[in-house]
Parts: sequence; structure tokens; C-alpha cells
Amino acid sequence: MAPSGTIACFGEIVMRVSVPHGELPLQSARFDAYAGGAEANVAVALASLGRRTAMISAVPEGPIGDGILGELCRHGVDVAPVLRPAGRMGLYYHLPGGAMRPAEVVYDRAGSAFAATEAERWDWDALLDGVGWLHLSGVTPALGPGSAAAALEAATRARAAGIGVSFDGNWRGRLWERWQPDPAAILKPIVAQATLLFGNHRDAALLLGREFSGEGADRRREAALALLDAFPALDHVASTAREILGPQVHRLTARIDSRSEGGASDPTTVSPVIDRVGTGDAFAAGVLDGLWAGKGLADAARHGLALAALKHGLHGDFAPFGRSAVENASHVAQDIAR
Repeated sequence: MAPSGTIACFGEIVMRVSVPHGELPLQSARFDAYAGGAEANVAVALASLGRRTAMISAVPEGPIGDGILGELCRHGVDVAPVLRPAGRMGLYYHLPGGAMRPAEVVYDRAGSAFAATEAERWDWDALLDGVGWLHLSGVTPALGPGSAAAALEAATRARAAGIGVSFDGNWRGRLWERWQPDPAAILKPIVAQATLLFGNHRDAALLLGREFSGEGADRRREAALALLDAFPALDHVASTAREILGPQVHRLTARIDSRSEGGASDPTTVSPVIDRVGTGDAFAAGVLDGLWAGKGLADAARHGLALAALKHGLHGDFAPFGRSAVENASHVAQDIAR
């Protein structure tokens, strides 16, 4: 059942600075700039599907922040809850891969307006008023102690108010290594408040301190059941798997598990892969939309995978695809699988 109120996403909105494809940094005097961030990507994707969404964040005052928020507004996201302190915009640099070299991300987020916002600044009574669902990800607690405390407070307050909570693992090792040698200790109390977790066997290994030795779907089902057992509030665990067949040819599968059943998509081959950034967030938005629409687990997994597949063909972080485009992509994938 769809949430009765606004779908709120809490996290840092960032500016992505991309090196043009086929170039090294500063090989030419140009960067491509995009608004992004894991939670903002989900908010835009859900708004594009017709869901009522709002972004809870902190963006610095001034023209850069104005421009970033304008991009979210353009896609239908309510940015009224966003704080506007003095400070700097969080950045990350995206360096596309090339022959014999992988893509790379370089973070410049330390001390950003969002990361510097003290946990006490977030007025959760007001921010959660009228909210029917809250989405968070592991990026926020990875930013530092203040952001971690805010993420836990947001999830705890939402759960206490009867608001559904989804959490995407979104592992960011380079952010965690700056300040926290034991990320699981920070993440487990947050995950304990969630009803839907996006994560695979690697996320489960981190949270539960054990490895999962099976293969393929069996290993993902085993990991999901272990997570569902460890965190009683969870109803579903959703995950994807990626097989790289070539630099621009990837094969994806998706599944959603509950305690009683699991539903999986057929493999979907995506080609050409233009931009992988934000594809996991597109999957999360598609799964949420599918479950809220009353789809079964397999159909909701296909719905999420269709939106993720579409995002692979678009530059930038956002997946601003309407419902008809997602449904069509899902039908095309099923026809190919047959």
C-alpha cells in the first residue's frame, strides 16, 4: 500500500563534477556539472513516477545552492524542508573509465554545509509532519558523527511515528575510513529501524560479521534471510547482481526477499552502458514504487530493474523517467528474456 503522506528523503545533495568521457582531468578546459546524491536521486525518480516527494537536507545559501535546488524543483521535488546555512557545497569528482582503467570517484565533501550541520539542528517534529515514508542511505552516516547521529534520530523518530523507513546500504568505504573503523556499529541501530533494506550479501557480511559462501541467487537468499532474522522490523530485502560482459555491456538481475518468499527478475542485458552512477538509487525508487503499487515481489523487482536499466543510458545522477517509460522497459526486458 502506498504511503498516505509525502515520501521524504534525508541526505546530502551534492554537485557531481564529471570529466568528459575519453579524457583525463583537465585534459580540456571543461567539466560537466550535475546535481546528485543518493537520496536526492531517489526523490527525483519517485517524483518523476508521480509520487509526492520532499527532500530533507542542508544546501549552502547562494547561487550554487539555488541552482542545485532548482534542479530538484524542476523534477517535482519539494525542497521547502531544506536548510540554507552558510558554507560550502559537497562535491564529488567522477572520472569515467577508459581502455584498461576503471572509473573513479574522488570525494570533496568534508566540512560541507550538510556535514557540518549539527544533529540538534534538525527539527524532526516539523520535518516528519505529513510524511508517510522516509528513505535514507548509508552515505549519510558515513559522512561523520553528526550526520550519523542525525540519520539514527531520523529513522528512530520516523519508526516511532508509524512512518515506513527504507535504508539503502550504499557502502562508501572512502568516507568511512576517514573517521570510523567499525561502520557496522553505526549502521546496525539505523538498519534496526527500517522496514525495507536495499543490500546484498556483502552488506549482510558487514552488518552481521559473517560471510555467505553460496553462489548466485542462493547466496543472496541466504543473506537476505539472515538480515531478516537479525532485524525483526524488516519486511523486505532487495538487491541486484551485476555481471560485466564488456566495457559497455552489463547483465543485471534483481530480487526481493521476505521471510516467506523471494521474487526475482530474469537477467537483463544493458547496452550501451553510458553512465552507471545513480543506477542503484533508480533501482531503489523503482522497487518502492512497485511495492506501493501492489506488485508482487518478482514484479516489483522487475519494475526496479527496468528503471535502473534506463538510468544506465543517461548522463548524470538522476533517473527522471515517467511511468510509461519504465513499464515499457520492463515489458521489453521480459520479451527479450523469453
